[in-house]
Amino acid sequence: MDPLSSLLGGIRAEGSVVSHAVLTAPWTIRFTDEAPLTMVSVLRGGGTLLLPDGTDRAVGVGDTAIVRDPAPFLLADEPGTVRRPHAEYEIACFTTPTECTAEELGGIHWGTDPDGATALIVGAYRASGHRHERLLRALPPVLVVNEDVEVCAWLETAAADAAQRSAGSQALMDRLLDWALVCTLRTWFDQAGADAPSWYRGLADPVLAPALHAFHDRPAEAWTVASLAAQSGVSRALFARRFTELMGRPPLAYLTECRMADAESLLADTDLSIARIAKSVGYADAFGFSAAFKRHKGLSPSTFRAAAA
Repeated sequence: MDPLSSLLGGIRAEGSVVSHAVLTAPWTIRFTDEAPLTMVSVLRGGGTLLLPDGTDRAVGVGDTAIVRDPAPFLLADEPGTVRRPHAEYEIACFTTPTECTAEELGGIHWGTDPDGATALIVGAYRASGHRHERLLRALPPVLVVNEDVEVCAWLETAAADAAQRSAGSQALMDRLLDWALVCTLRTWFDQAGADAPSWYRGLADPVLAPALHAFHDRPAEAWTVASLAAQSGVSRALFARRFTELMGRPPLAYLTECRMADAESLLADTDLSIARIAKSVGYADAFGFSAAFKRHKGLSPSTFRAAAA
């Protein structure tokens, strides 16, 4: 499994019953789910994100914004709205699930657009463990990607269908939001260039990609620089040089980082034995794994597990 797929495996829109918001200015929406990621797609109209650090970010038709911060934030039709009378809404699906199954959510109307209204698709994402934390560290506090008009039209049609509360509409909306998150992040990583995380840049490199896919598909194998180079069909020296230049550290240092990140997730989110975790991340025995983990984290695996509980 490639790194992005693996990291996204721990974050889902499950239960985030937020679909097609229709709002007439002036308005604000306060997001209070304390979700690791919140996604807002603007299908019609527009607004301004007012972020916890005091900054703001305009979003317009076709824009999808992802906010990486559990602190509450606002979306307003324009920045000055908060200083004058306006309609105030709140989205908190994770803390008040009964409201999120109603036809109206906190006073927000869902469904067909009145003329001149702003139409949004909004999704808050739950984390099912610790694996997503590595993904969050690679993202800025807010990112915005512009989608094609045809994509917006398709999203609006799907959201309008989900708003009818017909059979399967909840699953449809959850999967739609998951799909949209993956597409938005892939687009942003592609556009980020040198600012994208090294593991993403490596997957786009024709020399490194075969080796990275092989390692992430089979992390328990006893990989060496030579065996990784063989996966890419190049010499050991060429592979090591190119890897270090593009990824910012030698191949075996990267492998250790990935294995330790996987081990952290397994220690925190499962009850697997330390010996079992050691083998699953490529160590022959628990002793060698424990020594490597302590060098990496400054804590023994058992101490780390107890602290994460």
